[in-house]
Order: sequence, then C-alpha cells, then structure tokens
Amino acid sequence: MNEPILESHALCQVGIIVKDIRKAVAHYSTILGVSPPEIMTTGPLEEAHTEYKGASTDARAKLAFFDMGQVSIELIEPSSGPSTWREFLETHGPGIHHIAFKTNDAEDVVKKMKKEDIDVVQQGDYPGGRYVYCDAEKTLGIIIELLQDVK
Repeated sequence: MNEPILESHALCQVGIIVKDIRKAVAHYSTILGVSPPEIMTTGPLEEAHTEYKGASTDARAKLAFFDMGQVSIELIEPSSGPSTWREFLETHGPGIHHIAFKTNDAEDVVKKMKKEDIDVVQQGDYPGGRYVYCDAEKTLGIIIELLQDVK
C-alpha cells in the first residue's frame, strides 16, 4: 500500500454550490433543525489573493457554514468573477462541489497530488488561513479542498 496523500481523519468539510444562499440557508436550517448561520462574503482580490486556473481573479462568493461536529457544511453562492464556484454552477447546477481536508502543509500535498494527475484549479487566502482546490474530477469525480491554518 502506498503512503496516503491525505489523512482520512482530516476530513472537515463538504462544500455545496447553491444558486440562492438565503433560500438554501433557510432550507438547510429547517432540515438540520439548527439556527441559520451568518452569511458572509469572501474578501476582495487584495485580501484573498485569489487565483483561478493560474491567473489572478476578483472571484467573490457568499458563504454560510453549518457546524456539524467534525465536518461542516459550507454553502457557496458565486457572486462575481471567474471561479471554480461559477464554473461548477454553470456546468453542473447546484450540488456538492468539494470535500475539504485540513493539512499542515498544503504545498507538500499539492506536490503529491500532481503526481496523481490532480492539479490546482483555484487557491486563495481567508482570515486565518489558506485554501487550495485540487481538481480530482477525472480520477475521483470531485474537487478536493485543502485548508491550512496560518500560524
């Protein structure tokens, strides 16, 4: 057996693309029996340093997070700029976009992913960390997100 690229216990999130985040938050809140979470907007390019397919982008999205214990559900409504979020919505419609794993070394994981023909499609910063989306749709049928806290 090969050395794992990702540690299975590091799974932390399922990301779902939605058309209307307010409606989606209301529906998920009802289904899950929890209070609606805050809806926030991703930072502008100057803060998020977002890159999509290797180029800077002013991609923005509205986000809401449901804390479900070890795993959170992230709802994402693309709002502006080219992004993997917009591409997914336009190509597939609403649905599961990614599964996310926490990592202490995203750069190392990305190198290992490339050896498996899994390339970075989008990356950027958020308050307290960095995210990297790796396009594993050809091999796994999904995008894998790496989340690394900044220390």
